[in-house]
Amino acid sequence: MRRARRASNVEVPSILRQLAKETGKLVTFFFKGEKAEGASEDLLDDDDSMVLSPYLDRPVLQKHSAEGETKWGASYALASMQGWRVHMEDAHTCTPEIEGDLAGWSYFAVFDGHAGTMVAQYCSHHLLDHILATGAVKAQEDQDEVMEGVRQGFLRIDRRMHDLARREGWDRSGSTAAAALLSPRRVYFINCGDSRTLLCRDGRVAFYTEDHKPSNPREKERIQNAGGSVTLQRVNGSLAVSRALGDFDFKEVEWRAQTEQLVSPEPEIFEMERSPDDEFLILACDGVWDAISNEELCAFVRSRLLVCNDLREVCTQVLDLCLYKGSLDNMSIIIICFPGAPQVSPEALQREAELEEVIEGKVAEALKMLKSKDEEPDLLFVIKYLTAENIPGLPPGGGISSKRDCIISAYQKLTVTNRRQEQEQEQEQEHEQDTGDSEESC
Repeated sequence: MRRARRASNVEVPSILRQLAKETGKLVTFFFKGEKAEGASEDLLDDDDSMVLSPYLDRPVLQKHSAEGETKWGASYALASMQGWRVHMEDAHTCTPEIEGDLAGWSYFAVFDGHAGTMVAQYCSHHLLDHILATGAVKAQEDQDEVMEGVRQGFLRIDRRMHDLARREGWDRSGSTAAAALLSPRRVYFINCGDSRTLLCRDGRVAFYTEDHKPSNPREKERIQNAGGSVTLQRVNGSLAVSRALGDFDFKEVEWRAQTEQLVSPEPEIFEMERSPDDEFLILACDGVWDAISNEELCAFVRSRLLVCNDLREVCTQVLDLCLYKGSLDNMSIIIICFPGAPQVSPEALQREAELEEVIEGKVAEALKMLKSKDEEPDLLFVIKYLTAENIPGLPPGGGISSKRDCIISAYQKLTVTNRRQEQEQEQEQEHEQDTGDSEESC
């Protein structure tokens, strides 16, 4: 079955090596100009002191991905990428089947570390254990008890890490957390910091954490009644979240309660009953959300599921899209597809094939325009040309940036074809010239 083009594995044969420099211009064009250009500098001068830049000369594009299934009929995949950051500080957890009496329960989480990796990594391995150790998550589900158990699990692991950090000299890192605990009847959305979870139901965003603006009025009322919200602020000029695990430099006021420190480890927790209309659930760190909105990501993932039956590939396409939309952070995403998720459609595949034919035609137009001006092929010009064009049928939420693989492929193919044609014409002209010279000499 035909799939959408892979977003991360464009192979360049040896005959195209001369195009490498031009292809590199694509990166410069798609990233945020000012910051991306600054990222090429190893050091930044700040108040006459040299400070190491948090960004690399070039982004690390290699991805870690995995996939699996649950016994209750869902499939999931994850992908993570270091990107422009000097270090990869994200971590994740995928537990499709919780052991013991919790048959049919699943747990997924993304941890966005900062100032180090210790807290994010420790949480990825142990947070679920601390939640289950409260004894509040039971097969005989009581949603209020489950939510309190999750809250206590966060507080417990933060106290445990605080103790370990003092005794073992941990780095001064912290981590946000976006998690989902799925029971046979409900989805529990867990948020601590500026990562985010999103539920797509019946083709639209039904719920997402952080801003708490579900499209369902009943759920909106339930959330408002629950109270609380994620607050983003700068703490002492160095931290941009007021909820996080770790960050113990901001949790040293002994007379304050654990949840009343400058940074609180207390998560926000909301629950929704599951529905046959549930399509997919997304957990992602802010490296993804910095570049794309809830509605855009929901629409983009739905469109890719219609043309690609490899969920890992859909995850990597999201990361590539966000990178080319300007994200400069580490990126991690988990997508859990419920039985009601969109399936590959022959009609969608046909539309995708027609779109890629249109794109190839537009690339040919741009190259022809350059040739008419006696200018060399220029990939950057081609990308700008296509960006300015009104091309119908582009993936919703992705636009022309999500088809950069198709653009590069068409550009490479047409450039090589044009160069071969030029060489053949030159050879024919040389042959005619040689023939003419021979006849004249006779």
